[in-house]
Amino acid sequence: MDPSPLSRRLVWAEVNLDAVAANTRNLARLVNPARLFAVVKADGYGLGAVPVARTALENGAAGLCVARPEEGLMLRAQGIAAPILILGPTLPSLAPEVVRARLTPTVCGLELAEALAQAAGSRPVAVHVKVDTGLHRYGISPAEVEPFTRCLNRYPQLRLEGIWTHLATADEADKSFAYRQLALLQQVMVGLPQVPLRHAANTAAALDLPELRLDLVRAGLGIYGYYPSKHVGQAVSLQPALTLKSRVVRVHEVGPGEGVGYGHTWVASRPTRVALVACGYGDGYPRHLSNRGFVLIRGRRCPLVGRVSMDLLTVDVSGLPEVGVGDEVVLVGRQGDEEVRLEELAELAETIPYELLTRLTPRVARVYVRSEGA
Repeated sequence: MDPSPLSRRLVWAEVNLDAVAANTRNLARLVNPARLFAVVKADGYGLGAVPVARTALENGAAGLCVARPEEGLMLRAQGIAAPILILGPTLPSLAPEVVRARLTPTVCGLELAEALAQAAGSRPVAVHVKVDTGLHRYGISPAEVEPFTRCLNRYPQLRLEGIWTHLATADEADKSFAYRQLALLQQVMVGLPQVPLRHAANTAAALDLPELRLDLVRAGLGIYGYYPSKHVGQAVSLQPALTLKSRVVRVHEVGPGEGVGYGHTWVASRPTRVALVACGYGDGYPRHLSNRGFVLIRGRRCPLVGRVSMDLLTVDVSGLPEVGVGDEVVLVGRQGDEEVRLEELAELAETIPYELLTRLTPRVARVYVRSEGA
């Protein structure tokens, strides 16, 4: 990787595709003989759908999942030919594009089914049906599944390839509701002809609940190297794919009684050396980490002082007299022997790792790193 472009960057995200590859291989081995589909919705959880998708497919993923048709259409436009399952709603008006692109929609209404059949002509179109077993979002109730699938039989172009559900509590300490959801899905399946792909498991269930792996596992967060919560076991090793970096742009002294940042929410109690770092909530760094987060500079943890602003944050570097303008700052990831874990920051920010990944904004350059020749 040529370092010269990065020397002009103030904030960037390094995405380790070797980590994505290793995570995919480990998860695919764990869930075998179930197929593994990599979830690359929301632009690959903010890290880049196309490079993540290609890496996952090269390392054991049998297909991909997206949330919206436009995400699947973008992947097809980039030459990705693998199966792509749309997990969320598809407007009937998009049926011709979905059929042309050979995307696999989730169908939960006859209006979409009819539109897909009309767009298909004589070509077969694989579809999945989502059963709402308790999350109460998109999907149809268990009681509706048998009559709905009978209605689908009116359209010979539509091939029912999958039946699936979305778990509500697989990342919680109490897994009992996940088992109730599985039982509902299994009850539904009793009244149906054999469907090739039954699926329920996300990363949390893949790691903790082998009975829920069924025919296909939809792995999202685990592909990127993170565990969904502290209540989920570490059945396989996952390598974090993200390192978020910035630079020191100013170093100065703050005297006792002087405040830093908007609202002066932090006031120095002693002479303090502070460093200004070129990253803020305009880049996706949470404002909620004001006065509670930390970064790595020269391999040492440095606490945030004052409020995170749109473009900048300030840290206490009193213990690092050698820090200067241009020094590299790690906001998420490893530097030397220290590490700022995404899960730690999520807990401090009172959110989840998923949100921290997906909130990275477009002005944060994504730089893809992988071993030479990999």
